[in-house]
Amino acid sequence: MPSPNGPTRSATDVLAWLATPADRTPVDLLTDAGHNAVAAQLQGTVSGATETRDGIFETARQYASCLLDSDVAAWVTPNEDLAEFKPFDFASSRDTLYLLSKDGGGSASAIIAAAADAVMRAAVIVAERSGGRLDPPALCVLDEAANVCRISDLPDLYSHLGSRGVIPMTILQSYRQGQRCWGEAGMDALYSAATVKIIGSGIDDTDFADRLSRQVGDHDVQTTSVSTSESGKSTSVSMRTERILPPDAIRALPKGKVLLLATGIRVAMLNLKPWYKEPSAKVVGPASARATKAITERARAKTIGRDDLGLSA
Repeated sequence: MPSPNGPTRSATDVLAWLATPADRTPVDLLTDAGHNAVAAQLQGTVSGATETRDGIFETARQYASCLLDSDVAAWVTPNEDLAEFKPFDFASSRDTLYLLSKDGGGSASAIIAAAADAVMRAAVIVAERSGGRLDPPALCVLDEAANVCRISDLPDLYSHLGSRGVIPMTILQSYRQGQRCWGEAGMDALYSAATVKIIGSGIDDTDFADRLSRQVGDHDVQTTSVSTSESGKSTSVSMRTERILPPDAIRALPKGKVLLLATGIRVAMLNLKPWYKEPSAKVVGPASARATKAITERARAKTIGRDDLGLSA
């Protein structure tokens, strides 16, 4: 954040501002930069009810706590020896971006989510400037999206990202996990907007299993009954409707099988093909081991000058 009245400010300055809510520095910087509306909103938050303000600042402190780690802070602090990552330049390229973090203490998930969000929004703008769709499309794989990459308005973004050639792939451990992250309405919006949904084994949510069972649908089953009377035996045939895949069968899906729900087609059950059983496993396995070893060595180095950026490949 460039300051007209002083040196460039970095994300680490946010820690000091959050520690002292009465500090007017961020309000003044926003005003000097011409962001008057944002400055007024921030001033209103600072001057508002103490309980509300403290709640907002405490939440912000939790998200910014990863900056207390000098190694994490180094990646978001301007450095002449390191190239600056620019979302718009990346969105116009054919590079691949890897954002890695973890859940729990010491997590940089807030920075990861902010970076992923900035990239997707930049990609949408680039697409709009290029005729409406990004070419080639950008595939955004959000693994552990509810823990490591929590983008608050992701359900709203889902409604138009695909139409711009920005294809999000959100991976969750369960439907309930998504509800805890985005709320019931938000998760329902995200689930409904997704044109392709893959449901694996291990579902223990009774309500969700019943919902899937209803989406799979019903079929007619022929029932034959035999009755005996004084005049002899009589046989009757009737039809009844029952679930194709009842909830208990969905809960008992074995590993290696998934349900595919795609727009315009009936629900399908697929057999997965594990990569380690494919002929390419002889190449992929050793390559994965080498990459994991390289990542581990860089993580242990603890010296930013020796680390490879790892931002594009």
